[in-house]
Amino acid sequence: MACLKDGFDRLISYLRISVTDRCNFRCVYCMPAAGINLLGHQDILTYEEIARVVRAAAELGVHKVRITGGEPLVRLGLADLVAMLAAIPGIDDLGLTTNGALLERYALPLKEAGLRRVNVSLDTLRRDRFAEIARVDLLPAVLAGIERAQAVGLVPVKLNTVIVRGLNDDEVVDMARSTLEKEWHLRFIELMPLCEAGSLAGGSYVSNTEVRAQIDAALGPLKAGRPGGQSGQADHDGPARYYRLPGARGTIGFISPVSERFCDGCNRLRLTAD
Repeated sequence: MACLKDGFDRLISYLRISVTDRCNFRCVYCMPAAGINLLGHQDILTYEEIARVVRAAAELGVHKVRITGGEPLVRLGLADLVAMLAAIPGIDDLGLTTNGALLERYALPLKEAGLRRVNVSLDTLRRDRFAEIARVDLLPAVLAGIERAQAVGLVPVKLNTVIVRGLNDDEVVDMARSTLEKEWHLRFIELMPLCEAGSLAGGSYVSNTEVRAQIDAALGPLKAGRPGGQSGQADHDGPARYYRLPGARGTIGFISPVSERFCDGCNRLRLTAD
């Protein structure tokens, strides 16, 4: 099979596809309350155009595809795209990143279309704080979506948590403790200084070194352990490093783009919605 490399001789095997720039959340670290200027429908790639790009990428060695947004589940007929991509020879890992609010409704048709697994954003377990962070009161819907995804076999369900100082940094231990009873694969992701889109002041960044220290002090030292009970590091884990609390059903991962730069190992391309 042909292989695809970039100008730094990095092997490219992973394609992330944004299917829309629209989102039904207005998270404070991501977007201003008023939203952003959106692309016109005529400027968005059709599902057929996306599938054409993926077929070409697969011929060059790309085997992993992740569908993202904005919020991908706000685009109608997404299961149709999933079915197109799942049928492409060479694509053996097809995932979706979502905020989870619509996942309870769409989990089964997505699974039946060929989706393998989902990542869900979950920055807090408190309903009042969820409404503050996302600017919508939808925590029950997100939790129901996570349960539904697990029930239909979109596993492992990975939960992405961005810790922000003064906003949810006091929930680190509670979030980590949730993996003892729930088969959640929680990943703490450092806040990226992206642009002026969000409304956070300086000093919001919390390193994963600090996050892990909180967990170790309150719950004991973490042991290496990937989702599925395997040890070591797999290619599909990407930049995450996974650990497990003793006796826990789930795992705790750390993605540290600020404190532990990992660009030298990047294996991905990104296709924007337009």
